Amino acid sequence: MRLNIPAFAVAIALVWAGTIFLVGAANLVWPPYGQVFLVLAASIYPGYHADPNFGSVIIGTLYGLVDAGIGGLIFGWLYNFLVRRFSNTQA
Repeated sequence: MRLNIPAFAVAIALVWAGTIFLVGAANLVWPPYGQVFLVLAASIYPGYHADPNFGSVIIGTLYGLVDAGIGGLIFGWLYNFLVRRFSNTQA
């Protein structure tokens, strides 16, 4: 079974960006919540800081959207490539 690469990339991007957004928003309400996760994200995304303000939440969400979208495209392409390669050898 092959993946629809654009749909897979969008789904992964929305899940990851949604995760960063929800953890960031929860951190605004309860400041210690998810701080270690947000600091980890800040260590990966240049220009993003794990500060408890709405601007940082939006920047982290946008970074996550782009990052996971690209990662989803690569993963989907690799998966489809391997499915084609291994399905031909087992016939």
